[in-house]
Amino acid sequence: MGSDIKLSAADGHTLGAYRANPTGMPIGGIVVCQEIFGVNAHIREVCDGFALDGYAAIAPALYDRSSRKACQLGYTKADIELGRKLREEFSWDDTVQDVKTAVDALKIDGLNVGAIGYCWGGTISYLAATRLPIEAAVVYYGGQIIPYVEERENCPLLMHFGRRDQGIPLADVHRITTSHADAVVHLYDADHGFNCNYRSSYDKPSATLAYERTLAFFADYLGTP
Repeated sequence: MGSDIKLSAADGHTLGAYRANPTGMPIGGIVVCQEIFGVNAHIREVCDGFALDGYAAIAPALYDRSSRKACQLGYTKADIELGRKLREEFSWDDTVQDVKTAVDALKIDGLNVGAIGYCWGGTISYLAATRLPIEAAVVYYGGQIIPYVEERENCPLLMHFGRRDQGIPLADVHRITTSHADAVVHLYDADHGFNCNYRSSYDKPSATLAYERTLAFFADYLGTP
């Protein structure tokens, strides 16, 4: 359904991206922020899913500033270790700047734009809500929000966390919820990565419910057919 494209950041950096478009006029635009595994098969399928539901979706290749451009990892222990190493090769500011290129590409088409992210990308989507001109943001188990928890969002914010996520203590979820009283926060009886059907932690009931809530949220703030 989708295709690979190129984007240009404000500092001249060129990055790849995957874009999926609906068959008709888009309801809105969604920037999909990757996990530490790159714009891999799962992230591409996420974009395709949003396109099937009427949205234009772009996943910027956020590792294109790293030593492994066009990186697409799996979910083995070695992949996880490499992904963690790659994400440390550049700054949050660089990453948010690259997300903005995708936001701008969708806004050129006159669309209201939202961001969504998973794991590492969940924190990136949170920062997009606090730093970029978007209309809505969704966070799936963003584990590095706490250092930025006092930043104020500029748009409606929806967040999904797993009760059994060993990487994000419930105390952190409580602090995030307290600091962002206007945000909608849901807890699921699930582990980290529950949305990804390529991972052993995938939990279909939680993933299905979270996606239904996400679509309803985006329909409220990005537009409806």
